[in-house]
Amino acid sequence: MKQTTLLKVASQNIVKNKMRTLLTMLGIVIGVGAVIVMVAVGNGAQTMIQKQISSLGTNLIIVMPGSGQIGGASQGAGTFNKLTVDDADKLKRDATLLSGVSPVVSTRAQVIGGKGNWRTMINGVSTDYLTIRDWSVSTGALFTDADVKSGRKVAVIGATVAANLFPDEDPVGAQIQIGHVPFQVIGVLAAKGQNAGGQDQDDVIIMPSTTAQNRLSGNIRLGQILASATDANDINAAQEEIKGLMRESHKLSVDGAEDDFTVRNQTEIAAAATSTTKVMSGLLAAIASISLLVGGIGIMNIMLVSVTERTREIGIRMAIGARGSDVLTQFLVESVAMSVLGGVIGLLVGYAGAALLGHLTGWTTATPVSAVAIAVGFSAAVGVFFGYYPARKAAALNPIQALRYE
Repeated sequence: MKQTTLLKVASQNIVKNKMRTLLTMLGIVIGVGAVIVMVAVGNGAQTMIQKQISSLGTNLIIVMPGSGQIGGASQGAGTFNKLTVDDADKLKRDATLLSGVSPVVSTRAQVIGGKGNWRTMINGVSTDYLTIRDWSVSTGALFTDADVKSGRKVAVIGATVAANLFPDEDPVGAQIQIGHVPFQVIGVLAAKGQNAGGQDQDDVIIMPSTTAQNRLSGNIRLGQILASATDANDINAAQEEIKGLMRESHKLSVDGAEDDFTVRNQTEIAAAATSTTKVMSGLLAAIASISLLVGGIGIMNIMLVSVTERTREIGIRMAIGARGSDVLTQFLVESVAMSVLGGVIGLLVGYAGAALLGHLTGWTTATPVSAVAIAVGFSAAVGVFFGYYPARKAAALNPIQALRYE
């Protein structure tokens, strides 16, 4: 039997029983739609986390204080702080795989200025900070190396701070008071939004590290040191280089001496943050796939009913020369056609559902092309798998018995 004839006969039989066909395809439509929505939500969550991680900085490497022990009991990460500006200067001077290094002096303080007051995070940094964090200023400018050396009392404020202290006006050039120290606002950072931990990255003020140390914190120790690798492929090598230079700076070259610092990179942070979403999206897609199997069982059931209803038709076809393989192919084509059609409709439903869900909840949704191909391909496979038994049963009918069937 010609392929065009097979498709024509299959389409006629599918259209002839419209309601039954729609009900049969419903399971496939729901299954494919559910898979697309679940994958879109999971993939969107991973994409959003990746963007949030990327917003932390370009090829970011973080040097943090290490852990200390009291009476043999470890006090946990960050309890033994020996980070100094000298460490940052050594990394800046001697490292070969770093494009930027910035000390970070952190403290929280009440800020007064403009039309109110606001308590926020103060970060004392170097001029490399914006390059490392891949940050820019929306208005104004960043302080210079000369400002850092002289300890000038200037500040660049985040978008959240600007909105609370200077609503509806440009704060550049205005005066603010941090603690008891007056500062001049020379710039406003471009908005970045929340990070992967849900913290507002725009609720911050940055200033020269020397100013923060001498005027605000009074602490010679650094909260952390930020660095940026010259190339994403060199992050691990740069991390090892930092460890070597830090051990040299802290005179830990003696064999067996433990690091009194911790080095992390954003690749590790991203891997930890996305692992959970990958597991959850895979689990949701697997659960949604169950409805595809249910839809496949529905197709097999309807096809068995169709074989029974068309027993005499099958007998007539075989009596005038149709082979068993022709009958098998005919019923398989009908089964696959219903599955693929249901898969395409389900794909459209899934896209619409994902878009609607994203609109109502504000979630980021993204459907990869691979998920589309897998969902439609799987629906076709369901049609073949569950349609084969009814088709095989039809092909195995005895023509004489089929003609006598009432």
